[in-house]
Amino acid sequence: MEDFVYLASASPRRRQLLSQIGVPFQLLNVEVDESLGAGEAAERYVLRLAQAKAAAGLSRRMAVPHGAAAGVATPCMATPGAPVLGADTAVVAGGAILGKPADCADAERMLGLLSGRTHEVLTAVALANDDGVLTQLSRSEVTFREITPEEAREYWNTGESRDKAGAYAIQGYGAVFVSGLRGSYSGVMGLPLFETAQLLRAAGLPCWAKGTAVTDGH
Repeated sequence: MEDFVYLASASPRRRQLLSQIGVPFQLLNVEVDESLGAGEAAERYVLRLAQAKAAAGLSRRMAVPHGAAAGVATPCMATPGAPVLGADTAVVAGGAILGKPADCADAERMLGLLSGRTHEVLTAVALANDDGVLTQLSRSEVTFREITPEEAREYWNTGESRDKAGAYAIQGYGAVFVSGLRGSYSGVMGLPLFETAQLLRAAGLPCWAKGTAVTDGH
């Protein structure tokens, strides 16, 4: 398949966003250590993880025999030269990175830190191919209205915040908390489309491909 990219991510939101700009892709399952390094800045952290995911996907892609489909989400002809896209997102409040909440109390703590304040969302995107790895960084500011403890608990009970950085999803129920956004909506979701399109264009992959048939695992 021409104009094809591997997506090294299990995130349904990234699948949705990549589909939105008409890029054919297949999923690659990768595992990387997401531990924060001692004294590591948030910007460096997301860039490192995005690069690590893309590089891990590239190694996995190179191990797939031509014409086989091992490691991809749906059957397809393996494409040895296809690039691999990786991304990572961090919610930063008061200089601290807020990951996925461990439990209800942790989610309430995070939402309490975000309540009535402006926080930063960083999303790094990396595209790896046989020539190396290119990266882009999206930086956005999100402002929340005041959130009561009762609201935070009710939001946890919806199930939405359980696997989300910062314990919220801007594209879901969590949108009711957002009073302002400066930056990239898609970046806050997890895949900034402006930066992603720049990387794809640099690799010779167009968006809005004619006759695009996106295979995203569904």
